Amino acid sequence: MATQHPDNAMGSPFSGNRYISNAEEIDECYRCFSELGVGEYMWDWEGKFVDEAVIDRLYQNYHEYFTKNQLGRDKFLTFRIPNIWEETSHRLPRAFMNLISAEHAAKKYGFHSPPLFEVILPMTTRSDQLIYLQKKFREIADATEEIFDMKSDMKHIQVIPLFEEVETMADAFRILEEYIQFLQDEYHYKPEYMRVFIARSDPAMNAGLIPAIIALKNAVSAYHEFGRKHGIKIFPWVGGGSLPFRGAINPENALFAVQEYGGVASLTIQSAFRSDYPLKDVKDAIKLFNTQLPKNLTNYRQISPEESKILKEFNQKSQKYFQEIVEEIAPLINTVAGKLPSHRERVQHIGIFGYARGIGKVKLPRAIKFTGSLYSLGVPPELIGTGRALKLAKDMGIEKLIRELYINLQRDLSHAGHYLNRENLQKLSEKDSIWKTVEGGIDLIEDFIGESIGPTSPHHFIHRNFASNVLQKMEVEEDIAEDVLRAAEIRKSLG
Repeated sequence: MATQHPDNAMGSPFSGNRYISNAEEIDECYRCFSELGVGEYMWDWEGKFVDEAVIDRLYQNYHEYFTKNQLGRDKFLTFRIPNIWEETSHRLPRAFMNLISAEHAAKKYGFHSPPLFEVILPMTTRSDQLIYLQKKFREIADATEEIFDMKSDMKHIQVIPLFEEVETMADAFRILEEYIQFLQDEYHYKPEYMRVFIARSDPAMNAGLIPAIIALKNAVSAYHEFGRKHGIKIFPWVGGGSLPFRGAINPENALFAVQEYGGVASLTIQSAFRSDYPLKDVKDAIKLFNTQLPKNLTNYRQISPEESKILKEFNQKSQKYFQEIVEEIAPLINTVAGKLPSHRERVQHIGIFGYARGIGKVKLPRAIKFTGSLYSLGVPPELIGTGRALKLAKDMGIEKLIRELYINLQRDLSHAGHYLNRENLQKLSEKDSIWKTVEGGIDLIEDFIGESIGPTSPHHFIHRNFASNVLQKMEVEEDIAEDVLRAAEIRKSLG
């Protein structure tokens, strides 16, 4: 699935532009389908502006293509709707009306109907949120029929929960059961299948690298168990970016991503994946995903109740190592994040339309800029809290289990370690003792992987130099925007 996440450092392979306006996203959607070979595209209403005439424009501008590749049958456009419990609610009715009007447009033009039938709810935390959406869609559909004589054949929609918190993932089994019970009681309907979306970026940003992966593996096992119990086909879905902290889903790592995300049916192809790598590699990686992911659906590590319990205990303890550091360094993260460019038309991060992310008492940028700011400083977030988490795993006697579940742990730590700037870390430690805790954690990581981490190739050293520029220029209050962008180009992702 191609998404609109703005993590690209380089220009789009289609337009050459780094910044993609909402008008350009129509063409991007079509070309992701027709040229890159993706099967699905996320139309993202969460925290950003969208072109609400998307179906009309796709049918009008690319009529011949969609005649042969029908939306809702051969290619899929899926809305990520606003979470009204986190941001303003006035855009949700517009998204639902869009589903209904798209159905009527498809019928009018002679296309497959309905072209849109699934929506993603970001930041899902409770079953009543999923239930509320089903009820409101039905009410809007009924009102539309009464007022405009536009009858919808969709009695309900497929709501895909997107779980973004480590704690929520652990409780997802109960949330899904409550939701399924509602569908059966209210509509006398049990879905043949369910797609369950697991975030990689925000769990890592909230809890650290290892807790995010462990929560994901625990969730994949639980979702498949849920499917077996209820006789429902389960298709887990992982949304992640190019850098290890956000998922390590990129063309160079495609085969390893398939290996890491066993039991998963869908992976996201974000902007950096498409823009920051050679086009041939992008197409080859997408072809690999389309071929291998269906075969990989049963290839996952089932986690026993006993293992699940101790892993949850491990996560609760280890995430504190990450959180206590991030809370202390949040002002610096926010300062650097403000110099990273925005490559999509997002609504205000906080204010009238937006909402804030955060840990504890501090507010933070969204995951892309959070990750990019720490890489720009030469201290990748993969290295924060991880060393002590590994020591905890050893002390708890589950180091072998962690290695077994996080298949590419050593590879991911080595990759992130190439972008470590030890000189910057030492300078930061001299000003604030919390960075000494980061230094100690890196020593523990090196003990774990059995090697010293740091730059090894010319482009690693060039990245280190840009990170040095960032810190030095900040001390004399010079602009760092060019340096953070050049560093992002080298690591092939904004964040």
